[in-house]
Amino acid sequence: MKHATISDVAKEVGVSATTISSFLNGRYNKMSSATRRKINDTIVKMNYRPFASARDMRSRQTKTIAVIMGDTSNLFSSFLFTGIYHVFQPLGYSVLLLNVSNAAGEEDQGIDRLLAQRVDGLIIQPSQGNFKAYEKILKNATPLVMVDRECQDQPTSVAKVVTNNFSSSLELGVELANRGYQSIVLICRIKAISAQTQRINGFQKAAEANHVHIQVINTDGHDDSWLAKQLSKAMGNHQQKTVFVTLMGPLLFKLLTFFKKNHLTFPIDAGLLSFDDWDWSQFVGDGIDLMEQNPMEMGRRAGKLLYQAINQENDPDLIVDQVPAKRIAGSSL
Repeated sequence: MKHATISDVAKEVGVSATTISSFLNGRYNKMSSATRRKINDTIVKMNYRPFASARDMRSRQTKTIAVIMGDTSNLFSSFLFTGIYHVFQPLGYSVLLLNVSNAAGEEDQGIDRLLAQRVDGLIIQPSQGNFKAYEKILKNATPLVMVDRECQDQPTSVAKVVTNNFSSSLELGVELANRGYQSIVLICRIKAISAQTQRINGFQKAAEANHVHIQVINTDGHDDSWLAKQLSKAMGNHQQKTVFVTLMGPLLFKLLTFFKKNHLTFPIDAGLLSFDDWDWSQFVGDGIDLMEQNPMEMGRRAGKLLYQAINQENDPDLIVDQVPAKRIAGSSL
């Protein structure tokens, strides 16, 4: 007979997978006796068997949590990890960091290793677009928080911390239209799943509503010379007032290099706007206009949510936590 999963039991009972995990871990003081009986009867009826002895594993904490990053080569990841570390280190936890280079295979192998090490919880910046890739974590009854990037079909019982990418980009798109920009060129680097996708969606909606031309240049898999050609085309193809928007900090350096090599100035030849993680660009010219993220705060909030999940103290109102980006005014528009 096929063994049911925690998700199967939760669906049958009509409760969250977290509730089932709490029952299996013996943490059911706040459950009604009727709910406990229903869960127990359903487990027997559906032939549920704990995956990898999950119930036994959760009864012995290792005081270790793990953070899986898609890409640690940027400041965002460093600030994000620091925020998480500042939550768990004072509580006596060891915090492991795993870089998977945005590769699904590396991520899968890393998750398997960490589950085998019986970490008390995981915080993941996902490299795969569908939550199905992470269901084994729930089956293992390991607390989980997703951060920065949003997966499709993620269960509502799994917490996530993100930036308000769509709404902030929509507001920026409207602002650019009001400033008289007729063409917006978005520069991104998207391999599979990325927070930049929601930013593109926000700009596109604003552009459509305000009759502004929009172009997306995805640099993934291309070198700097290819990007320079695309930027030159974007400058030459439009007689309209044009603004270039980099959707992640490292791409701003490449755009500034292009401007310098071609003796272009902002905002005279074109406007310039960027998403970034800290306000270093105030030292470039008279300052670059930014939408500044707060990855350290995202890390702190993700850490708190994971700690609550480990101790079965989640606040249902904070399962999805949005950290607002901050508009930094400059002189590049």
